[in-house]
Amino acid sequence: MTITLEPTAAIDERTADLLFRDARTVYSFTDQPVSEAQLSEVYDLMKWAPTAMNSQPLRIVLVRSDDARARLLPHLAEGNRPKAASAPIVAILAADTRFHENLPRLLPQAPGAKDLFADEERREHAARFNATLQAGYFILAVRAAGLHAGPMGGFDAVGVDHDLLGDGPLKSIMIVNIGHPAEGGTFPRNPRLTSAEVVTTL
Repeated sequence: MTITLEPTAAIDERTADLLFRDARTVYSFTDQPVSEAQLSEVYDLMKWAPTAMNSQPLRIVLVRSDDARARLLPHLAEGNRPKAASAPIVAILAADTRFHENLPRLLPQAPGAKDLFADEERREHAARFNATLQAGYFILAVRAAGLHAGPMGGFDAVGVDHDLLGDGPLKSIMIVNIGHPAEGGTFPRNPRLTSAEVVTTL
């Protein structure tokens, strides 16, 4: 059976501004709460991100309680602690290194797919690569849901994996603060490279 894909309509200018041009990394947040419905909307958008073999290795651990936040903050770089402390929700984005267990369900047309990841090193590399791809979509989904994101890489991953992820198959790759920006909570846009500097046509 041949599947015909309809042409994709370009997004309008307002949406392009919301997701890309006007979006900023947020460094401090108001105390306006983030609802479970909004977080569900974020996931329902993010889940359509492409991943190799439909592997979907990203796992999201939401830090909302005071206890969980107190466990997280010491593992962040000192400059990142106030950012996370001010956010209503902090998401730990992690790669599930046992993602291959789901492949029989997620890729039913390839019954032997799980066996391709018997090697632990290869499996972890695939998990981290594809989870990082999903993390980019997660940030866009946060913006699309009417929220703002503050992604951070400055943290002790070993400590986070031990204290909040239980030293299991989940390996943290990114921390994302989520909420609404406080006054002065973003910085002015820095320059971007031009297309001519980045793109090469062969």
